[in-house]
Amino acid sequence: MPRASARKSPAASRHADTVRFILFEARPAGLTFDQLVRSSELSASQARSGLACLRDTIAEQGWPPLIWTRADGYKFCSDAAELQAYEVSVIREKLTEIRRFITGVVAPHATLQPKGRWIKHLNTQLGSVESTLDVIADYMDA
Repeated sequence: MPRASARKSPAASRHADTVRFILFEARPAGLTFDQLVRSSELSASQARSGLACLRDTIAEQGWPPLIWTRADGYKFCSDAAELQAYEVSVIREKLTEIRRFITGVVAPHATLQPKGRWIKHLNTQLGSVESTLDVIADYMDA
C-alpha cells in the first residue's frame, strides 16, 4: 500500500492549497486552528485534511516548514532557533508516547510472555528508539 503522502485526494490537495494561501497571507504571524478554520471557510475536518496534505507537500515544493506553537498557532517558519525548539518539543512528545507505550503495553506483555521471540525483539527495538530520542531530546545547541 502506498504511503499516505502518495494517496493525496484531490479534495485534500484543494484544502491544502487553501490552508497554504491563508497561512502565507498571515505571515509572519501564525493562526490558531480556530482562526485558520474561520479564515479559510473550511470545516474543521477539511482544515485538518489540508494541514496533513500540506505537511506532505512542503518539502517537495521547497516551502518553509510548517510548525505549530501554543503562542502563535500554525505558521511557516524559517528561523533556525525556532525550528530547533519546535523539533525538540516534538521529539520530547514522541519520547513520552514511546515510554508510555513501553511501560503500559510492552512491559506487561513481556511479563506475560517472558520467552516470546516477538516481545524480546520489540523490547530491544523500542529500547533503541527510546535511547535515540532521549539523546535528541536532551540536545542543547552549545
